[in-house]
Amino acid sequence: MREDVAKFTSSMKDDVRLSKAVIDINKAHVIMLMEQKIIKWSDGVKLLEALTAQSNMQLDLSAEDVHMAVEEAVLKEAGEEIGGNLHIAKSRNDQVTTAIRMELRKNLLDMMLCVIQMQQTLAETAEKHVTTVILEYTHLQPAQPVTFAHYLVSHIDGLERDLQRLQETYERVNLCPLGAGALATTSFPIDRDRVAELLGFNDVLENSIDAVGSRDFILETVAVLTFMAVNLSRLAEDLIIWSSPDFGIIELPDNFTSTSSIMPQKKNPEVLEVIRARASRVLGDFVASAATLKSLPSTYNLDFQEITPKLWESIDNIGNALDMFVKLIPNLKVSADVSGKALRSFVAATELANMLVRKYNVSFRSAHKIVGALVKSLIESKLTFLDATPELLQKIAQDVSGIELAVKAEHITECINPLKLVETYKVKGGPAPTEVERALSVRKKRIDHAKSDVSKLKQKLASAESKLESTVNSYSLSSPPANIKLKNSNL
Repeated sequence: MREDVAKFTSSMKDDVRLSKAVIDINKAHVIMLMEQKIIKWSDGVKLLEALTAQSNMQLDLSAEDVHMAVEEAVLKEAGEEIGGNLHIAKSRNDQVTTAIRMELRKNLLDMMLCVIQMQQTLAETAEKHVTTVILEYTHLQPAQPVTFAHYLVSHIDGLERDLQRLQETYERVNLCPLGAGALATTSFPIDRDRVAELLGFNDVLENSIDAVGSRDFILETVAVLTFMAVNLSRLAEDLIIWSSPDFGIIELPDNFTSTSSIMPQKKNPEVLEVIRARASRVLGDFVASAATLKSLPSTYNLDFQEITPKLWESIDNIGNALDMFVKLIPNLKVSADVSGKALRSFVAATELANMLVRKYNVSFRSAHKIVGALVKSLIESKLTFLDATPELLQKIAQDVSGIELAVKAEHITECINPLKLVETYKVKGGPAPTEVERALSVRKKRIDHAKSDVSKLKQKLASAESKLESTVNSYSLSSPPANIKLKNSNL
């Protein structure tokens, strides 16, 4: 192959993170070949020794890909006659997808822990703001008061769904394609289940065409990361908007912002802006991956090579965003007084209408109409609900609905205190402090349970890795251990 063509098609720069997985795959494959008596025991010992040596060596970055780099290193170490048998009964087609799955499952578990850490951070911050009232918005217009804790719980819940999607994806990723060969398995009597076991997979990805020709596990992962990117971008957007002086809901920590090169008063939310921008790159990676896959013929195509870097880039971008949020969120300063803004924004209007329904038997639609007319009148007079008298409300009710109302002044006053108002929202899932405290208690238990589940999955992989290494060590002897029963003894 021409040098420029080889360079153009090489994936080596993106394959480096797969090097350990590729070495482990070859170790497991050699162990299986030895057990099946497809290769001589002595040859297997030398192959295992050569592979073990690669674990501590720098691979040749000029190779076509990591798979060839490992094989060429083994050939150099073990010689052509023995090293040349490393590739018996396998192909780069099944090896590459196995290596990606092995690296990806580790990344997925790490990502789950990042999500859990983010949830813990949100929960710990929320506990400090159970009675901190903020205004929430619809259509970017002031809508109703809630607590900052209630807002943070909404993102804990969104992350929980992200975590569930990651867990479901992990189950489909953790299947072993090795043994599928180029596309039709092999005539050698290999044991695919044994290799899957040694590599810590839950099961074999059975159909050989599907095993080498599917990349939906990558597409699914990037799709889940895209959901996360959308959610994290919206959180960043809220914090960017709320940190502006016009909103004044939060103040960002100084070390996560920057000033202008010309305007010394500026406090620019650059970290959040970068998170928002990189979320778009994750979405772009998903679209590019889907577009690459959609028209490919079945089995293996080198186009697959082009989507794998997008997978790693998406993982890195989301992981880095979560890391920034975990460090930023505990240091947010939240405005403790929204009473003036609440009055100017008339956010008590809904509760005033509810009060008319509850205490004066007015239908909600009529109450909505009356309060809407009251708000319009107050705005035109540059007044607030503090200036809403029973007499004014009675006049407006008569004018717009023909209803006689004799509202008590204290009933109007009760509706316009933001904290008192929030405290009445005790419905399950509401922002009342008592309800938020209950919700946080439930979420913290779920977070602990999820952390335990991920820990068990990581331990399972660690145990498989330890078992593989102990098997390599016990097989690196001049003859088979006494407790090993070799198969295909007639070969």
